Amino acid sequence: MSAKSLNPSGIGPIVSSAHLAEGALPALSEFEFGLILASHAFHRWMMRCIAAAGVPDLSPLDVLILHTVNHRGRAKRLADICLVLSIEETHLVSYGVKKLQGAGLVTSGRAGKEKTVEITERGREICRKYREIRDKLLIGPLSTTTLDREQLSEIAAMMRALSGHYDQAARAAASL
Repeated sequence: MSAKSLNPSGIGPIVSSAHLAEGALPALSEFEFGLILASHAFHRWMMRCIAAAGVPDLSPLDVLILHTVNHRGRAKRLADICLVLSIEETHLVSYGVKKLQGAGLVTSGRAGKEKTVEITERGREICRKYREIRDKLLIGPLSTTTLDREQLSEIAAMMRALSGHYDQAARAAASL
């Protein structure tokens, strides 16, 4: 690591893999490490929050599927759930839907030849409880910080844009 990449304290960028930060864009390695930490913390949060809402045995993906199905109160096609969540392995979503059905949180149907998934009243209630817990335990404390809402929206937009770059790079790597 060059002296140029060190900050005034003499410590380089905070990364998990220094050998990757030695390339042309060390800031990307910093972002990736932050993303790793944030994604694991977010997964832990979702599992703890849904358990507190009354459904202890769901995976982070199950929670994401549940909220996606509840979104706007309309039935969703399985393909649309995969698209929105950027999931290629449809069997993972199918398994999650079956698990949510077993818990009485969603129900499945058909629209022509396509499978659809719809939230049940119990599923809607669990999502409402999740939101209440989220408001109290996550949003409440965050609103007392100097967190800038506009900046948070900009970070979210940047992350969505970066996901497109990662997807394109993944397609290129798959063709090697």
